[in-house]
Amino acid sequence: QVQLVESGGGLVQAGGSLRLSCAASGSIFSINAMGWYRRAPGKERELVALIRSGITNYADSVKGRFAISISRDNAKTTAYLQMNSLKSEDTAEYYCNAELRNRFSFWGQGTQVTVSS
Repeated sequence: QVQLVESGGGLVQAGGSLRLSCAASGSIFSINAMGWYRRAPGKERELVALIRSGITNYADSVKGRFAISISRDNAKTTAYLQMNSLKSEDTAEYYCNAELRNRFSFWGQGTQVTVSS
């Protein structure tokens, strides 16, 4: 079991920046990958950024603007999503995901990001 707690969302003007955090606890040594997803109103959930074995992947819409990273210590693993040059179309609920080596997947509760134009 892995517990995920996101933070860092909020309201920001277009062109601004936010950093989301996702603190993972529990079976953190079983985590194989962590990712950020988002769901905008009326749209399907989409992958924003993923990191697995140090390799990152991004949705085309955020390449060059967003960066995913992970920090680890003995007690917890924290995933970050640095979001720069935010656009109104980045407005969504953002969710953290952790995938374990056994392919089980866990989700955070979500954090709202609203970009005003």
